[in-house]
Amino acid sequence: MRIISGTLKGRRLQPPKNLPVRPTTDRAKESLFNILIHQYDFDEATVLDLFAGTGSISYEFASRGVKQVVALDNNVQCVNFITKTAENLALPITVVRAPVLRFMERISTSYNFIFADPPYAFNIEEYRELVETIFSKNALQIGGLLVVEHAEQMDLSALTHFREARNYGGCIFSFFEV
Repeated sequence: MRIISGTLKGRRLQPPKNLPVRPTTDRAKESLFNILIHQYDFDEATVLDLFAGTGSISYEFASRGVKQVVALDNNVQCVNFITKTAENLALPITVVRAPVLRFMERISTSYNFIFADPPYAFNIEEYRELVETIFSKNALQIGGLLVVEHAEQMDLSALTHFREARNYGGCIFSFFEV
């Protein structure tokens, strides 16, 4: 796993092999950030990374100069790895250990970007609940963007606020806006 761009461009990170994750591939991550960097200003942006796993997306946003990243995962090993890595790299990442939907039910902050990479085993109703909760709790600022990573077999286009989907070798990013 590597950081694609920004102040830590090219930095390789080695997460423990026993983490229960499926990291976003470097190719898919690079494609996603090529889209985002041309449409949004990162300097004052805040980011919420749901189901953060290894923290790959959080590190990428932080390396590119966002103001703050909150990385959320329920797995203690993932949380420990992200915390240690963020500290070692002096990145503005706050790490939270909590179940995502429980955290979202009581959220009181809104973000410019929300990235969610739930388990590929999620069914359409779980995706619907996640997306609807994010929007009903106003977790996304006006003009902000929700990106949900999911398997190719899952179609999220019928969900509210859907804008478009992009396919990167079996990894799909669905984009949602307020």
